Amino acid sequence: MDLFQKCHEFTRAKKAMAMGIYPFFHMLTSGQDTEVIMNGKRTIMLGSNNYLGLTADPRVKKAAIEAVEKYGSGCSGSRFLNGTLDLHVALEEDLARFLQKEDCLVFSTGFQSNLSIISAITGRGDYILSDAMNHASIVDGTRLSFARTIKYRHHDMQDLQRLLERCALDEKAGILIVTDGVFSMEGEICNLPEIVRLARQYGARVLVDDAHAIGVLGPRGRGTAEYFGLTDEVDLIMNTFSKTLASLGGCVAGPADVIHYIKHTARPFIFSASVPPAQVAAAHEALRILEAEPERVRRLNDIARYMKKGLQQIPVVHLHESGNDLVPILPIMTGSVGRTLYTAKNLLDHGVYVNPVFPPAVPAECCLLRTSYTATHTDAQLDEALDIIEHVYTEMASDASVDFDADI
Repeated sequence: MDLFQKCHEFTRAKKAMAMGIYPFFHMLTSGQDTEVIMNGKRTIMLGSNNYLGLTADPRVKKAAIEAVEKYGSGCSGSRFLNGTLDLHVALEEDLARFLQKEDCLVFSTGFQSNLSIISAITGRGDYILSDAMNHASIVDGTRLSFARTIKYRHHDMQDLQRLLERCALDEKAGILIVTDGVFSMEGEICNLPEIVRLARQYGARVLVDDAHAIGVLGPRGRGTAEYFGLTDEVDLIMNTFSKTLASLGGCVAGPADVIHYIKHTARPFIFSASVPPAQVAAAHEALRILEAEPERVRRLNDIARYMKKGLQQIPVVHLHESGNDLVPILPIMTGSVGRTLYTAKNLLDHGVYVNPVFPPAVPAECCLLRTSYTATHTDAQLDEALDIIEHVYTEMASDASVDFDADI
């Protein structure tokens, strides 16, 4: 069989393109903000992870420009060799202090962070217990490790305890529990108090991926552990810079000896070029703004409550019930692939961009439109978006001429 045969037979995306409902790779001709120019027209952005609105902040852009002028466009090597700048070290020191951990290590991407952390600290004979709905970077990190990975049912603490009891029988094995702090598709917050309690009971360590929680949860925006008052109980906190910190890269914060070990053993870290100066400087300035302006976090939480209430008042819109009112990720359940594609296309045509989500990111027949919000959204933009969503959903509910649930 020709290796490329599967490529020739992959027609689903081409079918959606032919139908005019392909939802990906829309071209922007503006920067990321609450409004963008997408496909040549003004669009309200409800599909970004720019949670605090800092990608367009003049202070962040100025920091990036000044870093390029001083250090150039890249580092031309890995952190392990010639690619460590004073910028990297200063950012790591401030991140460790902000996250209230002994030390911190910066990676080139958030995805690479999880690959590095998980594959470095777990090995043959160890166990990884991973929430079934964890991010793809966690899944791939477990695949890169030689440890045995067992998924526990999403949010099911009884299932986690059952697996911990079994793994703890092997006294020579280390155990890592890894979870998203905020689950990026559903907007749910993990049950960190119970995870921590079980980890201590069975001698496990805890890694929390806080990519969607930094700048979102906690009085100072420090994330899931701060929100629950469990910072000292969480062993490792991972973060990415591409959301709240308005840049590109990632990090892990934790005990100094553990960070030292990851720094010297993680292959994805050692053999990757370091984060370019502009991205380091942008992330660092965004962190300074987060620390100086925690009211942005409160504004973001207020927007999440406002939009949740507004969407719940539209009869034909069915929100995923996350059980919290703080997280600015509000998924609208659509069910089928076809309905998801048509709805995303209609919303975009009317000036609102949202993220369509399909398997494997969500279970089959649980497709959704992921709406997400930014602290700098104005009340007028939010109300306009709600009006458009209500109009599109009402119009589709009364349109009998199209089978929106047809197989695509």
